[in-house]
Amino acid sequence: MAYDSIWLKEKQRRVRQEFPINLGLRVHRAISWIKKAELETDPDGRFIFLWIAFNACYAEYSEKSHNRPERGRLKEFFRTIDALDSTNLIYEAIWEQYSQAIRTILNNKYVFEPFWNHYNDISGHENWHETFEKAKTLSLKALKDRRTSQMLYIIFDRLYVLRNQLVHGGATYDGAINRSQVKDGAAILSHLIPLFVDIMMNHPDQQWGKPFYPVTDR
Repeated sequence: MAYDSIWLKEKQRRVRQEFPINLGLRVHRAISWIKKAELETDPDGRFIFLWIAFNACYAEYSEKSHNRPERGRLKEFFRTIDALDSTNLIYEAIWEQYSQAIRTILNNKYVFEPFWNHYNDISGHENWHETFEKAKTLSLKALKDRRTSQMLYIIFDRLYVLRNQLVHGGATYDGAINRSQVKDGAAILSHLIPLFVDIMMNHPDQQWGKPFYPVTDR
């Protein structure tokens, strides 16, 4: 089944009357950015637009969000998504369809934050290479043991570094240096983000949290 923006939009129209306001806004925004990403012909733009769609899914406004690290929210979101994925579509996507792209990302030190911390002379990261190897071992074990939420966090932890490189001006548009990780990252996101949206629509009673910048006429 192709979980593209057209399919998601058609489903949204059928079931959106069941959505609470917060979920309705999240889904509407996410699908709009997935659609935009599908129209892109370059991996840089596709990756960025898909990450915006991902933010629309999970980013939460609350009093706690100002003091809670973003990666803590990521872990919470992935645990919820995994628990609700009764047909294991996410695990199958990771294992069967994108295992090679994911392995390439996990083997790439340039999307591993401790490497850059060491490169920038931040103390405490002298043994980044040892940490890198341990992280790869952990990811393979998580995949073997079907710990999908942990695997998602490891993957998106690497993609978060790539996201920072792109949106903070740390990469050249269409640059040759980072082509493989951008292409692989965009491919992974293009499959996983629509799955997240579909799972969210299937569970309107789940507390998905208040999105940032809600629509208001105040």
